[in-house]
Amino acid sequence: MASSQQLSSFLELVERRAFKQAMYAVREEEAALDIVQDAMLKLAEKYGDRPEEEFPMLFQRILQNTIRDFYRRSKVRSMWTTLLSAFTPNDDEDYDPLETLAADEDDAGPRTPESKLLQAQTLNLIDAEIKKLPTRQREAFLMRYWEDMDVAETAAAMGCSEGSVKTHCSRATHALAAALSAKGIRL
Repeated sequence: MASSQQLSSFLELVERRAFKQAMYAVREEEAALDIVQDAMLKLAEKYGDRPEEEFPMLFQRILQNTIRDFYRRSKVRSMWTTLLSAFTPNDDEDYDPLETLAADEDDAGPRTPESKLLQAQTLNLIDAEIKKLPTRQREAFLMRYWEDMDVAETAAAMGCSEGSVKTHCSRATHALAAALSAKGIRL
């Protein structure tokens, strides 16, 4: 049984990453904030008494279902979907796995302004290519490599088989590698 403090700590830990994941999915800041808030409330109300180790998988499943619900409601209300992204490359997020590439120093010592600019441009290109992935590939990719979930957890959160998760991840990594390679980026 998890305490309310453990639940609160967990929600603080996943808040920013969940927002970014929702932004990738819905591409509207207010909608992404609402989705994350709804997912957090559902976790707290319905599963707050569960053991703490179950929170990550439960939360991912709730978040994905809330995102799908958003699309269902949007489709009923309107035939038009917003294609513009509110995500800005200069976002002030505290945690972003792509920022691990943007360290202030590397093996050769302090980074120059030119190398920092090049790194920022590379991160923006990677971000843009992740946004272009099909929804299921993007979900699987982000859960596996960003949220560091294993195949079984990802399959449970996405409501599909482990084989499907592996297929989606493989296609996503190949598509990203090809797109970045075409732009001259080698990671």
